[in-house]
Amino acid sequence: MNARYRALPDLNLAWHKSSYSSEEGGACVEVATFPYTVHVRDSKDTNRPGLAVGSEAWAAFVGFTADRIG
Repeated sequence: MNARYRALPDLNLAWHKSSYSSEEGGACVEVATFPYTVHVRDSKDTNRPGLAVGSEAWAAFVGFTADRIG
């Protein structure tokens, strides 16, 4: 998987948190899509740089995870 950490100050991303996440804290991530990339960040510390991965890599990750959980 080709991924890199970087700050994204110039992008106006619409971040989404899972409906399974509670407002009590815990380990949550937020995701945002942008053409050809998916951005992931820690929902507890949104000022830190997130992770940007290609949309195909993200789809493979989600598919792999769904197979293990579901």
